[in-house]
Amino acid sequence: MSAYACEPNKGSEPGVGWHWALEMSRVHEVWVLTRANNRQPIEQATLSAEQTSRLHWIYLDLPAWARFWKQGSRGVQLYYYLWQLAAWRRGARLHREINFDLLHHVTFGKYWVPSFLALLPIKSILGPLGGGESTPPALAHTVSRQGQRFELARNLARGLAHLGLPTRVILRRASVVLATTEETKHRLESLGASRVMVASQLGMDDVQLEGFARFPVRTEKPFRLISIGRLLHWKGFNLGLQAFARIQQLCPDSEYWIVSDGPEAGAWKQLVQDLGIARKVTFWGRLPKITDVYEKLAQADVLVHPALHEAFGNVVLEALAAGRPVICLDTGGPGLQVTPACGFKAPVTSLEAALQSMAEAMTRLYRDPELRLRMATAGRERVRDHFHWRQKAEQMNTLYQQVCDAAHEDKT
Repeated sequence: MSAYACEPNKGSEPGVGWHWALEMSRVHEVWVLTRANNRQPIEQATLSAEQTSRLHWIYLDLPAWARFWKQGSRGVQLYYYLWQLAAWRRGARLHREINFDLLHHVTFGKYWVPSFLALLPIKSILGPLGGGESTPPALAHTVSRQGQRFELARNLARGLAHLGLPTRVILRRASVVLATTEETKHRLESLGASRVMVASQLGMDDVQLEGFARFPVRTEKPFRLISIGRLLHWKGFNLGLQAFARIQQLCPDSEYWIVSDGPEAGAWKQLVQDLGIARKVTFWGRLPKITDVYEKLAQADVLVHPALHEAFGNVVLEALAAGRPVICLDTGGPGLQVTPACGFKAPVTSLEAALQSMAEAMTRLYRDPELRLRMATAGRERVRDHFHWRQKAEQMNTLYQQVCDAAHEDKT
């Protein structure tokens, strides 16, 4: 298993790497190739004797002279590419010793930089991979200049991947490629991947589900909307604010909280002033602990998450598990997570359509506490029935068996 990002008690990609390793080791012997700086939290994690005996950790980092320039997120893309080359060399040596049946690449989950380990002479499963999602054309003009530069660079990186031979070879060699969204699925197929399936990247375990189940559903005023996440252009919180401004006469006892910070903070605070809703909007900034973030979520009624492009969206999953209806755009990962039973998906055909749809959803939820209660129940059921890690692991195990059985048939 290739899991560059892999760490217990973390969200996003580190949590993805950790949970796939943990769940698959319940059935299989799993060797996990990950970064050396993940070693301490991994070794401090509490595992059963059976899990410990089936999980084998291989820690790998580039030599000091090849990583001195990497500081935090700066240089991470180049470093990851070089790490993949080193991982291929280490993996080739390990395969000669162990003779693996299957490779599963889990993190990073960008489709345009898949694992070079997939070039080894064994069957491979890649993903779930994301990154094929793009800003809907009708909403492109809502992005700031800084955001437009980011989108240009991102599109260039994806374009180079489509031209690059290594990416095409790796994807075509894979037995199965898992995509987080339909958008990514189409891109993978265009690159020559023969078998592509849509599958969610994130999940929740029993401890997480039980924790969020303890969040009481609010029915009192003020009615409170919340957006959680770094203030990046593609999070689309500016759209949520514009929709919120439209409901002020119909929903006077309402407010909007924004949690975290980021490069768009200044522009969005100015937007709030321009819209005349400064009294109703609170920017909480970046909170020191994740428990502080969850406390804010517990004090809110609805999550507003109009991401322009996102492979999944962990905060959406957390909100549904906490019994908070979600308002999002009908695109990307959130568009797959949210159903009419547990939230509202705004069309992306035009800015007006998106804003009006979100404003109508906010108004309905403001006026109808019983609807919020019904959606809370449906959201929790959806997470439990479709995004539980144990269930996801059972599906993945079936896929493992299919791929390995096919490999055995090829040999015989």
